[in-house]
Amino acid sequence: MFFLVNKYLIPKGFRGLTLYPFVFLKYPGDKTNAVFVNHERIHLRQQIELLILPFFIWYIFEFLFLFLKYNNKNRAYRSISFEREAYSNESDLDYLNKRKFFGFWKYLFEKK
Repeated sequence: MFFLVNKYLIPKGFRGLTLYPFVFLKYPGDKTNAVFVNHERIHLRQQIELLILPFFIWYIFEFLFLFLKYNNKNRAYRSISFEREAYSNESDLDYLNKRKFFGFWKYLFEKK
């Protein structure tokens, strides 16, 4: 994992963006924020599991589907299975050690 700080690459309303193997940060201090780093590490694992490019295709497709469903960008973003897994487990710093392969899968079908 490589951290790159550049506030111009991060969309408004976000603090980070993970594009394997890089984590782009808006704020340099987030490098030491264990919960934030864990959230981004979960995304790195998801990207590796789906061989990177399919991850982004799936991510965009799921976002578009959810946006059509909810007509709300924030709700659609928060409902993406990858984000649900990351947000649900970001505080568990041991999560990646016990996480099952394709751990995001259960969030795809689990009702909120």
